[in-house]
Amino acid sequence: MSLLEVRNLHVRFDTADGEVHAVRNLSFELDRGETLGVVGESGSGKSQTVLSLIGLLADNGRASGSAMFDGQDLFNLSPGALRSIRGRRISMIFQDPMTSLNPYLTVAEQMVQVVREHDRMTRRAARDRCLEMLEAVKIPDAAERLDCYPHELSGGMRQRVMIAASLLLDPQILVADEPTTALDVTVQAQILELMKDLNRRLGTAIILITHDLGVIAGLCERVIVMHDGELKEQGNVRDVFYRPRHSYTKALLKAVPRLDAEQVERLAPAADSSLLSVDGLKVHFPVRTGGWLGEKRPLRAVDGVNLDLRSGETLGIVGESGCGKSTLARAILRLVPTTAGNVCLLGQSMGDLDKRALREMRRDAQVIFQDPLASLNPRMTVGNIVSEPLRTHFPELGADEVRTRVADVLRRVGLSGRELNRYPHEFSGGQCQRIGIARALVLKPKVIICDEPVSALDVSIQAQIVNLLMDLQAEFGLALIFIAHDLAVVRHISHRIMVMYLGRIMEVASRKALYETPHHPYTRALISAVPIPDPDKERDRDRELLPGDLPSPVDPPSGCRFRTRCRFAQDRCRTEAPQLRQLTDSLVACHRAGEAVLV
Repeated sequence: MSLLEVRNLHVRFDTADGEVHAVRNLSFELDRGETLGVVGESGSGKSQTVLSLIGLLADNGRASGSAMFDGQDLFNLSPGALRSIRGRRISMIFQDPMTSLNPYLTVAEQMVQVVREHDRMTRRAARDRCLEMLEAVKIPDAAERLDCYPHELSGGMRQRVMIAASLLLDPQILVADEPTTALDVTVQAQILELMKDLNRRLGTAIILITHDLGVIAGLCERVIVMHDGELKEQGNVRDVFYRPRHSYTKALLKAVPRLDAEQVERLAPAADSSLLSVDGLKVHFPVRTGGWLGEKRPLRAVDGVNLDLRSGETLGIVGESGCGKSTLARAILRLVPTTAGNVCLLGQSMGDLDKRALREMRRDAQVIFQDPLASLNPRMTVGNIVSEPLRTHFPELGADEVRTRVADVLRRVGLSGRELNRYPHEFSGGQCQRIGIARALVLKPKVIICDEPVSALDVSIQAQIVNLLMDLQAEFGLALIFIAHDLAVVRHISHRIMVMYLGRIMEVASRKALYETPHHPYTRALISAVPIPDPDKERDRDRELLPGDLPSPVDPPSGCRFRTRCRFAQDRCRTEAPQLRQLTDSLVACHRAGEAVLV
């Protein structure tokens, strides 16, 4: 008999615009100790399905059907009875730990509340139980972390705290709602390995909600595919991946960029002429350590970066959060002050320009930001958003000419050109990103910096945006700097790739060289951490998991900055910072690169 059996589930919400039917006639089972994947795009009903099971729907939501859990229908239980099950027997890990953890309470205070709400035990015994679980999820110095506040922990540690809190009462079912979406690929690999281990040791059944098919392939036994609130396909994970039956499942699998793809779409060749040159760029921010009266120390966000970008070329920049990717992008555009170094665009040093000349120079260098909704003014229409750069740089243009250019560029990015009088909130995330691209293109720039432009998008929309950028590059000869943490996407779009760690470059190589023969241990770890949407390949891989978290850029390690997480580090790495040197087709900053032990 199944541990959980859901039949004919419907979830509806009453809104000012009428009833919204979020989940329609969904049925599935979960066996004891099983890991079930729930996959689909945003808005497909994944999260609302599990929230309905544990009584956490919004006030205007209601669920119908049946959800039999260990002989009880969850939909017929009183609030008190359901509360006794929620947390103790069915627990949940939410997507964003910072919105789930109380910023005013320490980790211990929050976890102890969970234990004492369900079990009668002393505060001391509850604290000991919390410490035991923090150690079980492999948080270093767990006893010290108990008295930390959430903001004092890294993203990976906060997610581990959430997992520990959800396991305090030995639940039979653990619901994980996008538990790794906001994490770096290296931290994601650590968390997924942890969940595998917990499933093996404790026998906890897991419902894993995600849009990442690589995660599903590596962790789940069965998978259900949802779209627009309906079940499209379900079955054994190998059957669904290797023999998909529904057209939506096939399209979803086809849209996923894969590191193991034998052939990647050929990119147009880049020109020899250099458009952008960065020499010795440093960005240090003064921060106060040790409280209000502490000394100011430099936070070395970018610490000596060189790069060249040619016409028609895409340079991918990868690395974990905090490595300096976005700060580098803003420094190139002079959106943040630089500490040292020089940036030349079209042969002109941007450091020599006054405010007016710099604004004129920015006609040739534009940016696409990570969050499309946050970068579009919600009080402006699409027409005003896209035309604003034209009005700023070409005030002599008439209203009709501006309108014509805006409509034309909207059509070029895949919209109809009739959206001029609509507002950003009336569009989907993918459409908003297209509007952001249109705004960047309307001035016909030579260089566009793409700062995580697809990380907030579903995999199918992500593929559309990446292909759109490649088409526009071929049409206009654009040079792109493409910043991302998804190495599979970067492989698809980039001619060359630069790997950053704690403000410095670790490796630079062509796409072929970097992915086929990575030389730096950090590059290898990043590539190893990317999940592959293939159950057999994903489960047979030997991963090089990085230990610990990124060190603070305020107090970086001496010598090689990567040495504290590198299993190949030697005494020389502690005292001497490696410089970029040529090794076959790559530039590598590693003392031991090329040694047989690293091969």
